[in-house]
Amino acid sequence: MRLKLNTKIVLGFIIAVGVLLLTSAASWYCIQQLAYYTQRVEHTYQVLQGTANMRSNIRDAQSHIRSYLLLNDTAALTSFRKTLPEIHTNFELLRQLTLDNLNQQSRLDTLELATENEIAYLTTWTKRLPGTAAVRELVLGDRDRQLQVRALLERVRQEEETLLLERRRRQDFFETTTPAAIVVSAVLAAIIVLWLFTKITREVRANEELQRELAYNNEQVAHRIRIIESLANKVVQGDYTVKISDQEQDSLGNLATALNHMTQTLDTSFTALENRNRELDQFAYVASHDLKAPLRGVVTVVKWIEDELSQELSPQMRQYLEMIKGRLNRLEDLINGLLAYARAGRTEQKLEEVSVGQLVQDITELVVPPTFRVETPTPLPTFVTDRLSLQQVFTNLMGNATKYHHRPDGLLRISCRDLGECYEFRVQDDGPGIAPQFHQKVFLMFQTLRDRNSAESTGIGLSIVKRIVEEKKGTIHIESEEGKGAAFIFTWPK
Repeated sequence: MRLKLNTKIVLGFIIAVGVLLLTSAASWYCIQQLAYYTQRVEHTYQVLQGTANMRSNIRDAQSHIRSYLLLNDTAALTSFRKTLPEIHTNFELLRQLTLDNLNQQSRLDTLELATENEIAYLTTWTKRLPGTAAVRELVLGDRDRQLQVRALLERVRQEEETLLLERRRRQDFFETTTPAAIVVSAVLAAIIVLWLFTKITREVRANEELQRELAYNNEQVAHRIRIIESLANKVVQGDYTVKISDQEQDSLGNLATALNHMTQTLDTSFTALENRNRELDQFAYVASHDLKAPLRGVVTVVKWIEDELSQELSPQMRQYLEMIKGRLNRLEDLINGLLAYARAGRTEQKLEEVSVGQLVQDITELVVPPTFRVETPTPLPTFVTDRLSLQQVFTNLMGNATKYHHRPDGLLRISCRDLGECYEFRVQDDGPGIAPQFHQKVFLMFQTLRDRNSAESTGIGLSIVKRIVEEKKGTIHIESEEGKGAAFIFTWPK
């Protein structure tokens, strides 16, 4: 029985999909197992590190007590007391990391008692008079406790080393198996697709005669299709008021009626969308204003505390107040950043002739510290564009280059290259650079590569830049290596 073309295509695709599903399932399983054992290996390293930290903390505590008794150094007692919370913290970390291992939990129970005994014993020596004899008595009396603690830590370490060997073995197995599974899946898919393509090609050749017979009918409907294409092009250009006058009672006539209904619906929908955008802008403004009001109130209260209780504030309390002001400033910047991000690309475009050279000079005076130099090694163009959007992009990029520079002075180079339909701008600095693995992260919302306490940052600036550039149908990427400066390259349509 000869199968129809459609039946052959369906059967071929069913077979192809079935094989792909099976091979994909095998690949997915290998990938999941690889990810699992990779995570377990990392987990084991964390336990080993925690064990090493615990051993180091206990050794430090013993060393501080010996220093006090031998040298009569009271600073050693301070260091000893600081070490005790670290011991507790590291022990709790070990406890959390080994919750899935009953043997390790049992050892940690014993280790906890031994550690408490050791700390209690060492604490008693803080009240003893220093001297060589006291040190000798400490060492002799503490020997058994030290040996017990070390032995317990060593057993914890050996257990994790054993687990590490097994997990590394499984990880290596799936590292080898996963690529093989993917390759097998790809090869099978290619073979099936090739076979299916051959079958379909033969059937298509057999149907060429039928296609020629249909050519005449196609010519008759071509004109009506061109009319529909013309309508579609006008819709793409933003004209939703166009209509097609096609009264034929066939598929194309029905399509024309549907397109007329679509353009009417689009016209109504886009009008409503413009109204919603205006409402959203108003909401964003009001929301940001209402959020800033209590912030300003808190800032005022902090200032009152500093002014009225200045003589009563301890240095520690002053530090806390400074931290509060810093966090409040960051929160206000975050609100402003969110407002700017919400409006990025949705403000009404005002096209005007822009001299990019003059624009860069104006931005330099506003955001670049006088200790930095700004150079333009290539001529910067003058063209008609949306000035505010381009200014926002340059302001954020140049501001970031100076804000995150590792020196108080530096060099910025702004250059341009004509790519035909667009310009490619390059903002280059000689700062600390960005490692390749972070090139995409910096464009995400609230992402910053530095400690927020060392550089107040909302992590929104580059997100705004990316959104504006993409709204203009441009692209942006980074060329940088750690320690070799960074270059932000973006394209801007003419």
